Amino acid sequence: MTTTASVAETTDDTFTRDVLEADLPVLVEFTADWCPPCRQLAPVLESVARELRDRMRVVRIDVDRNPRTTASYGVLSMPTMLVFQGGEPVRSMVGARSGRRLLQDLDGTYEPLSPTR
Repeated sequence: MTTTASVAETTDDTFTRDVLEADLPVLVEFTADWCPPCRQLAPVLESVARELRDRMRVVRIDVDRNPRTTASYGVLSMPTMLVFQGGEPVRSMVGARSGRRLLQDLDGTYEPLSPTR
């Protein structure tokens, strides 16, 4: 997985290891170079990734270069963000948003899974 600042890049080939087998919840941004709202969201994700670094990982996947993963989760609009916990998607968000709004949307989804849950 390559990393730009606080947000790592994942691919079709590394998605299982980087996301599905992760020990922490993972926020995945499905993005594209040609997507203006994705570019607007980039600094927000960097900030959120730094703030939640001990509780959640943040990665991005380019939809044009990684069609298998994009299709398998039915992603049609960019940016789409999916939160994975325990290898399963638990939350979906579509569209750019402020850091405060993203943190509110994520509230409660970045706690580590306990055995009793």
